[in-house]
Amino acid sequence: MTIEMQPTVNLKAAIEQRRAARSFLADPIPEAVLEEVFRLSLRAPSGYNLQPWRFVAVREQENKDKLQACAFNQRQVGEAPVVLICCGDRRVQEKDYIESVIQLGKEQGAVNQDYANHMRSAIPQLFENKTSFEALEAWTNRHTMLAVAHLMIVAQSFGVDTCPMEGFASAQVKEAFNIPAEVDVCCLLAMGYAAEPFKQYGGRFAIDQVFSAESFGESFKL
Repeated sequence: MTIEMQPTVNLKAAIEQRRAARSFLADPIPEAVLEEVFRLSLRAPSGYNLQPWRFVAVREQENKDKLQACAFNQRQVGEAPVVLICCGDRRVQEKDYIESVIQLGKEQGAVNQDYANHMRSAIPQLFENKTSFEALEAWTNRHTMLAVAHLMIVAQSFGVDTCPMEGFASAQVKEAFNIPAEVDVCCLLAMGYAAEPFKQYGGRFAIDQVFSAESFGESFKL
């Protein structure tokens, strides 16, 4: 029987409360909560709905220790009850994969035959021309991080803390966890319940420093 889960924190509070946890309690994440966090995170957007993200959920202590050794011995990896190896799969450009996305869209009533034909033509051109990126890995990483960002906010809404991490030896992680050559490790994401001391809010630049109006560098005013 599926248990219907509801967030314990609203969206605004989840965004404002989220911090990168530097240490975790040993408390496990309930299976139902973890499943719902994963399910909702997969609603992230991606170009042509190709969904290039792939995740390896590491929960066994032996494997967390192995991953920690690939991540410069950072404590979060060994402490967190769940650590995700977040990957981007470059094989999304292959014909069979594109057809699987088309079939998925048809089953949901979101793709008709005309749009299916457009996808068959446009997707290979996207990856051949690379008009907005220089390497396919840049494209898959871009979309994978959209899903990771979704996952962090969803997790926080269920009271689960996270820590995105880019300190790891990619080649070592790939070898240790049997990750195919065509799949790139984008980041690690430790998940669990933060232990003290809690990380303080470091501040963010003001809107008018980050946003421009109409042209880069032009003053933005609301």
